Amino acid sequence: METINRRQFVKTTAGAAIAAPFISVMGRAHSPNDTINLAVIGVRSRGQAHYQGFGKIPGVRIATLCDVDERLFPEALDKLAKVTQNKAGTETDLRRVLDDKNIDAVTIATPDHWHALAAIWACQAGKDVYVEKPVSHEIWEGRQIVNAARKYNRLVEAGTQNRSNPSVQAAMKFLHDGGIGEVYMAKGLCFKPRDTIGHKPDSTAPAGVHYDLWLGPAPLRPFNENRFHYTWHWFWDYGCADLGNQGPHQMDIARWGLNKSEYPEKIFCGGGKFAFDDDQETPNTQNATLKYRDGKIIQFEVRGLYTNGEDGIKIGNLFYGTKGWMHLDGSDWKTYFGRKNEPGPSMNGKDAADPSNPTGTGDQSHFENFIKVLRSRKQAELNSDIEEGHLSTALCHLCNIAYREDKELQFDGQNEKFVNDSKADQYLRRNYRAPFEVPAIG
Repeated sequence: METINRRQFVKTTAGAAIAAPFISVMGRAHSPNDTINLAVIGVRSRGQAHYQGFGKIPGVRIATLCDVDERLFPEALDKLAKVTQNKAGTETDLRRVLDDKNIDAVTIATPDHWHALAAIWACQAGKDVYVEKPVSHEIWEGRQIVNAARKYNRLVEAGTQNRSNPSVQAAMKFLHDGGIGEVYMAKGLCFKPRDTIGHKPDSTAPAGVHYDLWLGPAPLRPFNENRFHYTWHWFWDYGCADLGNQGPHQMDIARWGLNKSEYPEKIFCGGGKFAFDDDQETPNTQNATLKYRDGKIIQFEVRGLYTNGEDGIKIGNLFYGTKGWMHLDGSDWKTYFGRKNEPGPSMNGKDAADPSNPTGTGDQSHFENFIKVLRSRKQAELNSDIEEGHLSTALCHLCNIAYREDKELQFDGQNEKFVNDSKADQYLRRNYRAPFEVPAIG
């Protein structure tokens, strides 16, 4: 088995990440000595990773932490102080953050239903944006983020950090160079056992929680702890099930490996919610197939109960080609060939990792890519431009819509609508709650 190390990878490819076509970007170019003032919107979970990760980058100042839950600020400020000497302000309303002329860029780690509106408002306010996956809650609003980025000449990067993972970049280059022959099928795996969330009654929002702001574009409903921190993922008003939560990472890799920049024509997704009687609306088991015009397919499977791995993988990807196949588990990948599954080239993620990010996950490298491009103002240098993030997110939305409609759907990718299916089209764009309407960007 041939093991590929970082030195070999760097020697054979200069920046293997797939970049979007260059579009000139207006805006203030930051010199290496300029301080970039960053606001982090949403400070739990991924938000914590944002302020801790970006806070480590030289020349970046975490100026503001924004969250609708004031109770989170003391802990967040304490953790931020451990990575930077700079003191951040706090804010509960992102609109006031966007009004601050001193803020150069924002990172968005809110619940999914806020991603699009926050990103679009930020573009309109002249801020550059790093937005977590899934970049949208519906396909239409994802397209509006892309439109806003282009119209307002903003740099917008999606939080699909595998695009900045050196080992994954090497795996994709190996596939695109014909390493396993013609790749005809990609599989994404999301095997995350989840416990029941039980039943909880509606209640009054806790002191310090600005609940109307938390709801934002979503329908007005009474406060409920099960619909709040983290477990909001399992309600259609705010989340996109695990297929749209963890799924965008592995869907992005699957599409990347197949070298597909277009939509599939046919989508089917079966599954259900099994085992638990609780408040959860979304399925914990899904099996989806997306078929492209040339017959190539992406399969995606979510197992939210108790399961074995697939070739030992719980969260990862498998690729199948005319000569062999690839096992991609996080930052580690292996290839096998012929009937006897003879081992081929492989890479250990730690061997490929950048010294500044020894875990090889790509998380810190992705943050650094965003800051690098804020200084260069060259959109083509973004490892995951918003157009890439939108397309990979949209594939997850298509699967969820096929699940909810319980039938195979045909999709017109050029117009981003279903073929002769007005009922399925209703899932492409929600009715927004005033004054939190996602605007159409022409």
